Amino acid sequence: MLDIGSRTVHLKIADLFPGRPPEPVASWKQPVRLADATDRQGVIPREAVRSLVGAVTASAAAASAHHVDHLIPFATSAVRDATNRDAVLDEIEAATGIRVGFMSGVEEARLTFRAVRGWLGWSAGRILLLDIGGGSVELACGSGTDPALAVSLPLGADRLTRHHLPDATPVRKRDVKALRRHVRSALGQGTAELRAQPTPLSCVATSRTFTQLARLAGTPQPGNGLPAVHGLSRKELVPWVSRLAVRTDGQRAKLPGISASRARQCLAGAIVAEVAMEVMAVKRLTICPWALREGILLDHLSRLEGRHPEFRTTPFTATPRAIRALSQGGR
Repeated sequence: MLDIGSRTVHLKIADLFPGRPPEPVASWKQPVRLADATDRQGVIPREAVRSLVGAVTASAAAASAHHVDHLIPFATSAVRDATNRDAVLDEIEAATGIRVGFMSGVEEARLTFRAVRGWLGWSAGRILLLDIGGGSVELACGSGTDPALAVSLPLGADRLTRHHLPDATPVRKRDVKALRRHVRSALGQGTAELRAQPTPLSCVATSRTFTQLARLAGTPQPGNGLPAVHGLSRKELVPWVSRLAVRTDGQRAKLPGISASRARQCLAGAIVAEVAMEVMAVKRLTICPWALREGILLDHLSRLEGRHPEFRTTPFTATPRAIRALSQGGR
């Protein structure tokens, strides 16, 4: 899987076997910080494009070295929303021979939902999913493998930090209040249909933003001998919005769960998470370790199973060798 995100290019190689979850083989990340480089007009500048081409070239070499059978290249909101998107994709293809596609935010939500269903199983019942990326926020709900309804809104942590928060930290209370109003308004208008859906049995979050917030403000739940499952309640999160606002980036980076590379955007991420939980009437979220990339791998495997009936009926020991899929990118 080849995932070009707003911050990194992440190469993830996995073996795919029928009837089994994706088995990680190798993973590699290279920072490109496309969101930070994109100007106010939505143009990705030449220097950032060169860096991106270099990262894709290196990833292609790694894929070849690992004998990858299927390359699944895709870009998320940083490239999808760029005004020079087509030129960027053309340049990548000219340099590497790889045609990178892009998916809509709604398709991202669908595939992330599929990953959550794969991780939690049918006992999770009707699921409400929240996912905060760099450029967008995805929400989805449903009781099946795919969601009954999915929504994508331009409320990613990187995007909001660049467009709505000052460059310097700490951040003033009025700036925090203004961003909260903006997020609440956008979520209020964009999730009306979602809020009209039946009450979910499971409220779940994915993404690095939610994972870091859970480590910062949440509490691990006993796993009955299994690894602890991290959760995040709105009550736990609310006081951390003001705590993050009064800290500098350097001070934030010293907090549990907050990496130096994401210290600047963690305040916006916390505001979106807190307001989304308020608007959607969610008291507590379970953090799922599977997200978009795993959803893409599961979707790819299901398509191959549909195309090749022997994948469903032939005993495992007699199946063709594993399909090795490559994922490159980062959100």
